[in-house]
Amino acid sequence: MGDVITEAGRVHLRWALTDGVGPLTFSRLIEHFGDAAAALGAPASALQAVKGIGRERADSILRGPSPELIEREIDSAAEHGVRIVCRADPDCPEGLRRIPDPPTVLYIKGELRPTDAIAVAIVGSRRCSLYGGEQARRFGELLAGVGVTVVSGLARGIDAFAQHGAVDAGGRSIAVMGAGLRDVYPPENRALAEKILASGAWVSELPMLAAVRAENFPARNRIIAGMTLGTLVVEAAARSGALITARLAAEYNREVFAVPGRVQDPTSIGTNALIRDGGAKLVTCLEDVLAELGEVGPALTRGHAATSPLDAERATGSGGAGTPKPAACAPLFQACDAGTQAPPAPLSDVEQCVYGLTGSEPILQDVMLRAAGAPVGDVLAAITALELKGLLRRVPGNLLVRRGK
Repeated sequence: MGDVITEAGRVHLRWALTDGVGPLTFSRLIEHFGDAAAALGAPASALQAVKGIGRERADSILRGPSPELIEREIDSAAEHGVRIVCRADPDCPEGLRRIPDPPTVLYIKGELRPTDAIAVAIVGSRRCSLYGGEQARRFGELLAGVGVTVVSGLARGIDAFAQHGAVDAGGRSIAVMGAGLRDVYPPENRALAEKILASGAWVSELPMLAAVRAENFPARNRIIAGMTLGTLVVEAAARSGALITARLAAEYNREVFAVPGRVQDPTSIGTNALIRDGGAKLVTCLEDVLAELGEVGPALTRGHAATSPLDAERATGSGGAGTPKPAACAPLFQACDAGTQAPPAPLSDVEQCVYGLTGSEPILQDVMLRAAGAPVGDVLAAITALELKGLLRRVPGNLLVRRGK
């Protein structure tokens, strides 16, 4: 079971399976008690001191799920090739740590990579028009072509078209499910889900046997928004789950984009209103999206002009868990490791290499991209991850420097 869940994950899973304790309540417990294990040992009186926990909920926490239920959940995950990670695990997506209510645990089937820090969500109507489907597939292909991971919900319509575009272009996609990972919903997207799994991942915060319910999807949308640098809306009605994702992305200080739709089409009312009210940037091409992603966008454009990050990844075999460091990065990492203090957080090989190349003097990002000796997408993902972890910051002039320097 060691590969399925860590010891910290077991503690978090116990909380995830406790009635009445959702991600926000769990976050309050962590803030109050310091960590998940300490909260488990708290008496009822201490639990009731936490905002939102009254006597009834405190009693539910003290009863907790049975040990048998926890073991059945872990066994089910193992049977279906699923890992369960928690907020304390190093492979928990960094973007999710930065939202107010990250999942207590995250079920993952497939592989998450450091390059997935550079991701864009594409969401929209389930009953999309031919035009909407064409645009969703087009943007999925274009983003995947420059090494951006496409994240969506595997729903009918826009989600499916976007993810088809990403995987058909040879890129990566992540499907965020609104049910447990034992089954695929909707069932007609099973073939697409398997294609995504071949080079990407399925994720969910719900227990393995959780059924499809309408109330699952708004919560699912926050994971889509939290895992990405921005959300692109392609067709959304006046009341649409895609608009919830866009609102959450804005609340998380992520970018929001929208493809303009036909003015009289009901499926474009929400999308056009987003643009009109200033809630989203109007986009018509890949460059419109990349231009809003800070230094990530221009660097991806330059890197793609010379060699696609996808092609580089295929050539080097980099990016996956357990794969060797790029040959050029290994000696740099060794040199940096010998002369600098170890970073204060678990880092991937490329992150360690990038961290080692920074110091008291700022370094140009372009110099970093060349010096690291890894594919452009990997290095950009490492820079973004180090920024999110508070280890690296940008200074004027397209320069990078360690925090505190």
